[in-house]
Amino acid sequence: MSSLRLGLNIGYSGARIHLPVDMVLEAERLGYHSVWAAESYGSDAVTPLAWLGALTQTIHLGAGIMQMPARTPANTAMTAMTLDQLSGGRFLLGLGMSGPQVVEGWHGQPYGKPLAKTREYIAILRAIFRREEKLVFEGEYYQIPYRGPGATGLGKPLKSILHGRADLPIYLAAIGPKNVALAAEIADGWLPIFFSPRHYDAVFREHIERGFARAGNGKSMADFDIAATVPVVVGDNLEECRNQVKPFIALYVGGMGARKANFYYNLACRFGYEDAANAIQDAFLSGNRGAAIAAVPDDLIDEVALVGPKERIAERLQLWRESPVTTLIVSTFDIEAVRVMAELAL
Repeated sequence: MSSLRLGLNIGYSGARIHLPVDMVLEAERLGYHSVWAAESYGSDAVTPLAWLGALTQTIHLGAGIMQMPARTPANTAMTAMTLDQLSGGRFLLGLGMSGPQVVEGWHGQPYGKPLAKTREYIAILRAIFRREEKLVFEGEYYQIPYRGPGATGLGKPLKSILHGRADLPIYLAAIGPKNVALAAEIADGWLPIFFSPRHYDAVFREHIERGFARAGNGKSMADFDIAATVPVVVGDNLEECRNQVKPFIALYVGGMGARKANFYYNLACRFGYEDAANAIQDAFLSGNRGAAIAAVPDDLIDEVALVGPKERIAERLQLWRESPVTTLIVSTFDIEAVRVMAELAL
């Protein structure tokens, strides 16, 4: 049984950004380990953490996630080292590739081969953090110094002026089997979304263990943080609580990606919900979001979320305690849910 610590997921903005400062301060007071900010194609993940870092003292500041195609590896390293030093060593660098629609449609970058690109990206970050020598890298996607088309030929190897932590923690968001294995191999932690503790052995364990084996040096769960995000809705009416999570599931399974390139749809299928996933996707892509939401099964909500009365959440929390999850990142807009989770888990 893993020792469970709590994080708080504040997500990304809608049309206007509003940081739940009171909720973050309460989480810190209650002993939460971390607060995590996200980005999609609106607010970024870093600025809110800098703002919150100035208002807090102990809670760790997690990027969940910074999109790799949005920044060069060196820029990500500069940002991470800066925020880490300003916060007194509290930054957690969460990274992800995002999906082709955002990468090519928003950032204007080729999606490429995500596994190879991620491996190169993190290798460069580690080299910058270590500061053992000037940065030189020759890969398929990154060449430093740059020698390609349009180069002046004046680029020279450099070493970071700022001395960052050599062991600054790097987390990878991953869903597919190969990406999960890569996270276990080269990262310090894994950021799964829609994690199901009941399906860990059948869906995830093999890939985590394969990654550890590739890493060598006896890497194991003792060296690895599984930081899973879980939607939490506390209330006496179980149906109403489930219904608050269903639009979120419908959006991701139905619309976060194209019909043949949706990681969340694929994950729902691997959990055994292929018929429901097809119904959700068909409805969502045809423009009928109401039908997509209605097609989300109650059982799928119970797989990936903690909903209902406090007593029910306490009972179902035992599944998470018995899983390898080490950080449970609570996704909620309700300060009372933050307090309930602290009472039950801490």
